[in-house]
Amino acid sequence: MDALELLLKRVSVPRLKEPAPSAEQLDLMLRAALRAPDHGQLNPWRFLTIQGEERQQLGELFVEGLLSTTPEADAEQINRTRELPLRAPMILVVIATITEHEKVPAHEQLLAAGCAAHGILLAAHALGVGAVWRTGVVAENPVIQQGLGLQDNEQIVAYMYLGTPINSLRNPPYVDPAPLVRSWSARH
Repeated sequence: MDALELLLKRVSVPRLKEPAPSAEQLDLMLRAALRAPDHGQLNPWRFLTIQGEERQQLGELFVEGLLSTTPEADAEQINRTRELPLRAPMILVVIATITEHEKVPAHEQLLAAGCAAHGILLAAHALGVGAVWRTGVVAENPVIQQGLGLQDNEQIVAYMYLGTPINSLRNPPYVDPAPLVRSWSARH
């Protein structure tokens, strides 16, 4: 697959099954992540892998987070939250690690971590690994962040769900970029 085809054909793959990516595939995905633009070479990211029984433990942490904000959650909400990490054989948590820097503002470092996550998606697609980028309330909940060991200067950019696609990949729809582009003129 050439680079342009990869960029134009990548799609999210939310329905995943075993096996998880191999150690070699994961290594390649992480190497791709590390090629993200990184002003100042700060490496403003780190990664956690979660697989096997750790996914059930993450599900319990998600429930703890849910109950911290919604103590009245019913059994259905609790069970649905508990099962979120079981939708893929591996979860790779992408964490932005922001450091004080006189020339590289925090938002640039956060964007760099997002680019690293995108690199993982692209590499997964190139390797035939199914991947979907997930966030939501489980990425912002302080109880979950603490349970995952995040520091005050860190935030979750993505829960990258990884595995083998259950279905064949869909063809992405054509999107015309023209309506999104305007020529700038200094004269109004």
